[in-house]
Amino acid sequence: MIPKTEKIWMDGMFVDWDKATIHVLTHTLHYGLGVFEGIRCYETRSGPAIFRLDEHIDRLFRSAHIFLLDMPYTKKEIRDAIIGTVKVNKIKECYIRPLVYIGYGAMGLYPKENPVNVSIAVWSWGAYLGDTGLREGIKVKTSSFIRNHVNANMTRGKVSGYYVNSQLAKKEAITCGYDEALLLDTEGYVSEGSGENIFMVRNGMLKTTPLTSILEGITRNSIMKIAADQKIRVVEERFTRDEMYIADEAFFTGTAAEVTPVRELDGRIIGTGRPGPITRKIQSIFFDIVKGKNKKYDSWLTKVK
Repeated sequence: MIPKTEKIWMDGMFVDWDKATIHVLTHTLHYGLGVFEGIRCYETRSGPAIFRLDEHIDRLFRSAHIFLLDMPYTKKEIRDAIIGTVKVNKIKECYIRPLVYIGYGAMGLYPKENPVNVSIAVWSWGAYLGDTGLREGIKVKTSSFIRNHVNANMTRGKVSGYYVNSQLAKKEAITCGYDEALLLDTEGYVSEGSGENIFMVRNGMLKTTPLTSILEGITRNSIMKIAADQKIRVVEERFTRDEMYIADEAFFTGTAAEVTPVRELDGRIIGTGRPGPITRKIQSIFFDIVKGKNKKYDSWLTKVK
């Protein structure tokens, strides 16, 4: 169960957690067209701080633009609402979920004059793939479900309905005894996890999938910047799952997953079967950054005052 907080922001008002409800005929509930973000707020020595807030807000608005959703608020209003929601709940560390959805009105595939609504909820959420996963790595299965074709669903948007595909892949992986799924694209190349971007290490070089069939991850972008600053060569290129089998290291990235090592893929041990030195280095730097311990990246943190 999601641990309750006190208030949820809904269209400009703070509503009690248990009263933050919508009509059963809300359009997005039936047809899946809503856009959202996952954002983390971390406890630092100087108080709670939200990681790359402005970049997440920019992506939320880009998602809405792609899918012709008219945002009823400005970026500043959403920014202030997110900070306000963290503050009003007096929470030091949390996951933040802004959701833009088509509200109650007409039914059918064309929503006509239905309102576009926005909600923002926050709650405590630890390591998405488990504390043990963060320390020791996880077991991953290549899914029988593939990433949606780029002309079936546009990959730059973070859209609610896309995650039906991800749920199928995740459920299959868990049922088969794995921790997470790896999806291939429609041409058979590695795409991403059910909710994460993927990196692998070969011969000291960091490789990640290009922005062809994947979500443009903000944590992914952060890791690429961190690696470049550490003089680790980063390459964006397509690769196959059997190249991952023979990788020296691999890890997932994402707001929820943070930096989670992959120790096994399809029954094949990755490298030594434990998080490798480059993974550990990047993971350590990342957590220092989000905890406010690395001043070089202070611009990535928005303090909640």
